Amino acid sequence: MTIQENISLRPFNTFGVEVSARYFAEVNSVEELIQTLRQAQCDNLKLSNPQTLQLFLGGGSNLLLTKDFEGLVIRLNLKGITEEIINVNEILITAKSGENWHQFVMFCLEKNYGGLENLSLIPGNVGTSPMQNIGAYGTEIKDVFESCKVLNLETLEIETLNAEQCRFGYRDSIFKQEGKGKYVILEVTFRLTRNIHRIDVAYGAIQSELENIGIINPTIQDVSRAVINIRQSKLPDPKEIGNAGSFFKNPTIPLAQYETLKLKFENIPGYPNGDFVKVPAGWLIEQCGWKGKQIGNVASHKLQALVIINATGNATGKEIFDFSTMIIDSVKEKYGIELEREVNII
Repeated sequence: MTIQENISLRPFNTFGVEVSARYFAEVNSVEELIQTLRQAQCDNLKLSNPQTLQLFLGGGSNLLLTKDFEGLVIRLNLKGITEEIINVNEILITAKSGENWHQFVMFCLEKNYGGLENLSLIPGNVGTSPMQNIGAYGTEIKDVFESCKVLNLETLEIETLNAEQCRFGYRDSIFKQEGKGKYVILEVTFRLTRNIHRIDVAYGAIQSELENIGIINPTIQDVSRAVINIRQSKLPDPKEIGNAGSFFKNPTIPLAQYETLKLKFENIPGYPNGDFVKVPAGWLIEQCGWKGKQIGNVASHKLQALVIINATGNATGKEIFDFSTMIIDSVKEKYGIELEREVNII
């Protein structure tokens, strides 16, 4: 393990933007991680504020790098999966942070462990899943999350956080709030089912896709197959077109505001939740004319307006950020709703 200097980060972010790291290291164990952090302190890498001048990378799938990083970038390559049977129907399965998320989901499905099937084909690694409380098709990480082990960057001690301590919200957690820059996620434990599974096909187009492939009584494997088909039909593969998946969160607005908007825009969709309504960001963006629109090197995807793409492969992070700002401004001007970026901006 060595700390390198002036390393390109293009291979390590799914947008494929060309920026460099002043210092860079890749670690394969917790011991190497701690050693690297201590070495950085001893070598005095001019990290005047370690919390802001340290960046930890997993799959690089949920961030936008807008400029060269002047601190230390550590790529976490921690691997390994363990299992602990709890009872006849439950199992705790733990994956290290560097495990590829979709491959981990497939591993669980091959063993007939249920709970993650609706989250198939989401890009990134296991370690970033609690940060965003990743979710899709009616399922979120918090629904099956048991605990995670983290490294406290202030003390370099390993701690265990449960679901309550992680303070999960919609695409949110402690790791994006008061714990940002304080912890590095080392591994995540999920409580999954072994025999009696909860099949959730009510959200999105899962039921329609199951009917298309001739499935009446779906298994968890069938649900995963349907989700994969849907995602592949409308979402670009980051290996082929640079992107970070959904760029914006679906906004939640007060019910009174939604009812006022409904008078002017009668087709505006909404999903009520008490005194609030969640409005699909993709619909708002599309109605503002952004779907498939390209400016310079950047575009909104032709099949899913919620996804911003590096259309030419030559976009800078600033170009992508500026493009997203134009979308935010146009949606706010037309609907009075301010979109929030889901992607982490560095």
